[in-house]
Amino acid sequence: MEKAHPRSSSDTGISRELSRFVSFLLSELKPKGNPFTAFNVISGALILLGLFLIAVRFIKGLGAVTNLSQDFPWGFWIGFDVITGVAFAGGAYVLTFAVYIMGAHKYHPIVRATVLNGFLAYVFYAGALLLDVGRPWNMVNPIIGNDFGVNSILFLVAWHFLLYMIAEFIEFSPAIAEWLGLNRARKILQSLTLGAVTFGITLSTLHQSGLGALFLMARDKIHPLWYSEFIPILFFVSSIFAGLSMVIIEGTISHRVFKDQIPDDHHTSYEDIVRGLAKGAAGAMFAYLFLKALTFVHGKHWNYLGTPMGMWYLVEVLGFVAIPLYLYVGGIRSGNIRLIRTASIVTALGIVMNRLNVSIVAYKWDASAHYYPSWMEIEVTVAIILMEIWVFRWVVNRMPVLREAPAQAPQENLPEASSAKG
Repeated sequence: MEKAHPRSSSDTGISRELSRFVSFLLSELKPKGNPFTAFNVISGALILLGLFLIAVRFIKGLGAVTNLSQDFPWGFWIGFDVITGVAFAGGAYVLTFAVYIMGAHKYHPIVRATVLNGFLAYVFYAGALLLDVGRPWNMVNPIIGNDFGVNSILFLVAWHFLLYMIAEFIEFSPAIAEWLGLNRARKILQSLTLGAVTFGITLSTLHQSGLGALFLMARDKIHPLWYSEFIPILFFVSSIFAGLSMVIIEGTISHRVFKDQIPDDHHTSYEDIVRGLAKGAAGAMFAYLFLKALTFVHGKHWNYLGTPMGMWYLVEVLGFVAIPLYLYVGGIRSGNIRLIRTASIVTALGIVMNRLNVSIVAYKWDASAHYYPSWMEIEVTVAIILMEIWVFRWVVNRMPVLREAPAQAPQENLPEASSAKG
């Protein structure tokens, strides 16, 4: 009778390492700190309600939870989740361009957090397209379909979204490798960063403007004050100061929530970083205002200013572009960080107003019936935002996003490393 061959030492070692790796991942899934805080309880309830409404949408259709119709096929989920959310994600391509292409290394401490925010924004907000598409299973057509119109702007935007998410994942992947202790993989992934950044910047400049180009086909449906042949350029330029303003807002919140993870020298240099971000936002806003004035004069739209829509247009341009630009300049000159943060909040509200004006308010503005989002559409959007915040918090609490990356992260110390993280 033959004896069973004992397992080789290499097989035993692989099994042991795999077991330790799984134990490490399971330990990282455990919540950090008190899970029953006020924010967790309230946001958790809103997320559960949002997931329930999403299930209703997929079971009973769009009409069960939205006010969309054949006359108004695009609503709040497109206007806010996609068009506005992608604009706010613009900080990722602006900062990576500044750091990796222009060599502005003082912004390097916030690159990972910004790229993570950008990546999650694309995953959640662009992923919200699945909710708005009547037949979500057809979302794969631009990727694997043979009869999709390659000259379509939607075809370009769909491919750019997919490729840019991959590029941003590659940009952030060294942090994942450091968290897992994969030192060799980290070196390989870091060598891909510059290529991914260059590719991502190219994609961003195209799909940010591509979102604006979608509305070029609705010339007779959009109010003349918001329609322009230059709307792709306006969308691209506004994404620059939208992204930088959101970086200031998110950075302010992160420095308070995750202050124990940020090195002391980063705390002292953060105000200088904020002033630099404000300068970039102010420059882009000045260019945007110039382009808005140019398109307004070229279109000869003076007669619309005395109408209710004209007044609303002035509120958007003067109240949420010109005024925050003035606040940015004042904060930069005086070094007033609080004023800069106020300007960033007003700017973010202005971006929301502009994108919703173009996609909803000014769309079929003279129709007898108008679209208004249902409370369920708004609740689903709130749930998506909260889910993104939860994922961002989970990642920051475990991976070297805000804190310094470990010089060495040996794989055999993974379980011990997990217990040391805050």
